[in-house]
Formats: sequence, structure tokens, C-alpha cells
Amino acid sequence: MTVQSPSAPGSWSPPRWLGLITALLILLGLYFALVYAPPERTMGDVQRIFYFHVASAWNAFFAFFVVAASSIGYLITRTPRWDHIAHASAEVGVLFTTLTLMGGTLWMRPIWNTWWTWDPRLTTTLILWFIYVGYLLLRSLTEGAERQARYAAIFGIIGFIDVPIVYLSAVWWRTIHPSPTETSFASPMVHALVINVLAYTALYVFLTLFRSRQLRLERRIRELREALR
Repeated sequence: MTVQSPSAPGSWSPPRWLGLITALLILLGLYFALVYAPPERTMGDVQRIFYFHVASAWNAFFAFFVVAASSIGYLITRTPRWDHIAHASAEVGVLFTTLTLMGGTLWMRPIWNTWWTWDPRLTTTLILWFIYVGYLLLRSLTEGAERQARYAAIFGIIGFIDVPIVYLSAVWWRTIHPSPTETSFASPMVHALVINVLAYTALYVFLTLFRSRQLRLERRIRELREALR
């Protein structure tokens, strides 16, 4: 059995230039959100949390879409690489969902004078967080690599159903969140939002590629240990 070097083609490791671009975009996003964009008329400077909050939410949704798509790829091909991508994306998606919930509560406290309310969007987002924490627990508790990957793939596909529910919750139910069709911003605010979404998306890609490479190497180490027994 041969093991490729970490830099071998096809290892799906994040290139160094991606890490550099990600760092530059994050710094640029901080500048646009905290300096370039003007304070909101009614909420003031606390509204600046919005740029990071929305960027985190977008990437949480995107991460779980990748989980579902990669899970479908695994069930069709039974290729471990798809399973590694799904696993890594779920971990990063849970991270971004946590940041989304934390940012929302920090923003909500000075505006609505409460840390938490059972608003439809908040509730469905919390359910989404529990779904993919459960996904990760399922992976850790299921024995056998193939069985673990198969069960997780099915769970990851079904769990994605909550993503459109979270997005449309502000349309379907009465909520403190504005409907996507009712939201409008000044141009500098749009620029700050776009830059931060791009920065967090680059961070998502970097972290997912890095973690999937780790998972692939861990699998090879297990295979080597089993072969040497």
C-alpha cells in the first residue's frame, strides 16, 4: 500500500495562495464593515454586526448544501473523498451556524432588549444547528467506516430540508427578521456585505479543504495500521 505525500496532486489540500487571499479578504471585510460603511440611522454602530452575521449564515447554508451534494455523490459512487468533503463541510457548517446564532443574540440584545426569543427564524436556525451536531455525533458513534459514511450521507441529505425552511421563515411567519424582499441598503452597506460574504466564503473553502485532507490522511493511517496487524 502506498501513501501519497501531502502535496501530491489530488490530495485536495488548500493552496497557500488561498490562505493568503482569505486573510486579505477578512482584513478588507473588517475595514468595510467597521470603517467604510456608515452607521445605520436607527440602530447605530451595533448594526455593523449584520455584515458578519449574514456572511456566517450564508456560509452555513452553503456548507450544508455541500454536505447534501457530497452525500449524494458518495451514495452514487461510494468514493471516500465525497464522504470526507461532506464530513469536513458539516464541521465547518456547524461552526458558521454557531457564529450566526452568537452574532444574532449580540445584535438582538441592544435592539430588542433580550438575548433570545423564540422567533421562527431563530428557532429554525437552532434546529438546524442541532441537526448537524447530531450528524457529527452519528459519525462518531457509528462503527465501521462504510456504515458510518452511508448513515451520515442519508442523515446529511435529509437534514438539508431545514435550510430552505430557515431562509423562508421570514416570509411564511410573523418574525422580527425582515423579509428578503423588503430589505434595502445604501451602496456602501452593500459593498461591505459583499466583501464579508466573499471573505467568509473563502474561509469556508479553505477550512473545508484543510479538514477534508486531514480526514483523508486519518483514513489512510487507519488502513495502514490494519494492514500491519
